[in-house]
Amino acid sequence: MKTFWLNLKRSVPAGFLAALGLSAAFWLFVTWDQSHWWSKKEDYSFGWLVPLFVIYVIYERWPVILAALKTCAEPSSPRAAGPHKWLFRGLITCFLGFGALFFLLGSFYRAGAGPSYPGTLAITMGTVGLVFGLLLTNAPETPAPFKATLLGDARVQLVALMIFPVMIWFVSAPMVSVIENQVSLFLLHKVVTVVSFVFDVLGMPVEQEGNVLVLPTGRVGVAEACSGIRSLTACLFAGSFLAAVFLDKLWKKVTLVAVSMLFAFCTTCCAVCFSPPTPTITV
Repeated sequence: MKTFWLNLKRSVPAGFLAALGLSAAFWLFVTWDQSHWWSKKEDYSFGWLVPLFVIYVIYERWPVILAALKTCAEPSSPRAAGPHKWLFRGLITCFLGFGALFFLLGSFYRAGAGPSYPGTLAITMGTVGLVFGLLLTNAPETPAPFKATLLGDARVQLVALMIFPVMIWFVSAPMVSVIENQVSLFLLHKVVTVVSFVFDVLGMPVEQEGNVLVLPTGRVGVAEACSGIRSLTACLFAGSFLAAVFLDKLWKKVTLVAVSMLFAFCTTCCAVCFSPPTPTITV
């Protein structure tokens, strides 16, 4: 164990290593806060996998992270210059400033009101901002960097490797009830519309009355649970993890995440189409 820590200190700059340690502390706090919802809400039970997947992704990318750290420390390392430099500094300021604000607001709200949707969302948003800000601030510096754009900055490319471990906590955090209800109603309306269209194409007489499909064999009430929001969240989580582990190009990652969300919507529509006509369908 002692040898491991010595090798870690030699390969990782002290500042960046401290930022990683502090980030881990913030993630532990988020895990403790969100675990309440993971155990209470069946829709978010997959959240127990999030800490394990975060550890795995960092472990799997560790050689690439070390290589990016080495690139940042080289004299010819690209750095944002001119307006891009000020944009980079402004980005760090926003991450740290708004991150600290949201984290403190969420923590105080949780301390006073206990577990709540707004408190959890604020803590998660604050943690994301603080972690990004800490990693960007503590990336290795070079005395004579090569001038580049913001996206070409070696520090930005280093922190980009941490997008999944940092952002995935948004998926496991329950949305504020107002937002969740609006998304659920929107998806439910789209599901009923698609199912009605499919029946019409197949030549089956069907009439749509809100969230109820009137068939010759009976009335099929599409319950709110059939909106597919549970499947959408789970597929978004699975798609994000698979994209982070198996794909290297950004457009491929985005495509896989989009396809996973489309897959969740399609399976929900199929479930409603093939469910027997009962007063209420529950998917």
